[in-house]
Amino acid sequence: MTSPQWRKSSRSSDGTSGQCVEVAQLDDAIGLRDSKAPSSGHLSLSIGSFAGLVARAKRNELGFNAQR
Repeated sequence: MTSPQWRKSSRSSDGTSGQCVEVAQLDDAIGLRDSKAPSSGHLSLSIGSFAGLVARAKRNELGFNAQR
């Protein structure tokens, strides 16, 4: 396995909150990690679970108010 290429959301650079999440394609999953603490590990989601999470976030179905 090669090292994952972590990417930060383009929305992360337009605010000053510093709340950034990075994503990376892993061998058979999608990795999510806190960009402020990359050495703290990451959460791995199956590709289907990640797609479902993104779809629910877009529909504002995650049970919290997203800040923009």
